[in-house]
Amino acid sequence: MMAGLNNVSRDAAVVLASPEEVHSALEDHLERWRPEILDLSHAIHADPELGGQEFRAVKRVQKVLLKAGFTFDEPQPEQPTAFSARFGSGGLVVALCVEYDALPDIGHACGHNVNAASAVGAALALAAVANELDITVKVLGTPAEETTGGKVDLMEAGFFDDVSLAMMVHAGAADVVGGSSLAMSMWEVLFEGHPAHAAAAPSEGVNALDALVVAQLAIALARQQLPAGSIVSLIVTEGGSAVNVIPERSRASVEMRAPGIDQLRVIQDKVRRCLEAGAHASGCILDMTPKGNDYAELRQDSYLSTAYQEAMKARGRDVAFNPEPVASTDMGNVSQLVPSIHPMVGYDVSGAAHHTAEFAAFGASAGADKAVLDGSFGLAAAACAAALDPAQRERLLRRART
Repeated sequence: MMAGLNNVSRDAAVVLASPEEVHSALEDHLERWRPEILDLSHAIHADPELGGQEFRAVKRVQKVLLKAGFTFDEPQPEQPTAFSARFGSGGLVVALCVEYDALPDIGHACGHNVNAASAVGAALALAAVANELDITVKVLGTPAEETTGGKVDLMEAGFFDDVSLAMMVHAGAADVVGGSSLAMSMWEVLFEGHPAHAAAAPSEGVNALDALVVAQLAIALARQQLPAGSIVSLIVTEGGSAVNVIPERSRASVEMRAPGIDQLRVIQDKVRRCLEAGAHASGCILDMTPKGNDYAELRQDSYLSTAYQEAMKARGRDVAFNPEPVASTDMGNVSQLVPSIHPMVGYDVSGAAHHTAEFAAFGASAGADKAVLDGSFGLAAAACAAALDPAQRERLLRRART
């Protein structure tokens, strides 16, 4: 309980509570939960699971939340490794997004164990002051950020409809807030033709590899006319089985990124026409299948970013503001709907880059543990600042009402 607030009304608490009282309360409760928070980070790090298969991580997170008195919503999300839990009943609903998926072969090479434990730690700290601040703490288990974008599925299923603000931190090499991300989409491409003997009867075949070559060349030529900052990547995943057989099937994966969702739509239209050109030129049948959800660009809320930045000073961290886009995330979609923050919380990774085994190796280090606890504090303190600021509280409540 925050000092001096036990016997005052909620309205009075909003007026009287000082940042120092809030920070002290959050730090006390984070210290109380410190073993569980760090054990969670280490356990997820040591037992990586791919997107959509994070069953053990979910059980570990849920066990901690149950111990803290969280209840699980009805209904639950349809995705087997997503969940929705809450504590409190206040009108201001603070959502903490928990990521826990890993990458094939290299484990938590993006630090999602740090992301997960930080979000859970923030939720535990906020639960301890939820009644005084008249907030509801909502924890959303968000699977498959690296692949299909579980947050988008949760949005479409309505699990963000009552949310006033959404938060998470992401593991990194430095402390940064305010950054954007690139909008992104991925397609699986299939060209189907007709096989034939490459020497005895080549004219009887319809060459699916030719279709892919034409499409790839068209995409390469089209890059000059794409919006600034566009990135189109393509790999061939199947191109035939024998050199003396006209390939009846070819496959590719295409990834498209852009500064914003509007530019992404332009890229998608151009790439679609390049693929159709390959099918038309070769006589093949084209099938394009989206691989997961499209990701929108990240828009970080300026007030929450500043509040996080200020709170982290209390933990001895100098958090830089940098609006430049970094990679892509389905938190971008959430931020288009709900005021959100997605800062990077840093620790020593000796120069290793994200999505490498070298980065993953630092995920359970002493520096990573400190980042987990500091990130938990920063998120919780930013949410409290918004809850205690009448103008910001009304702004966020107004968003939830609409």
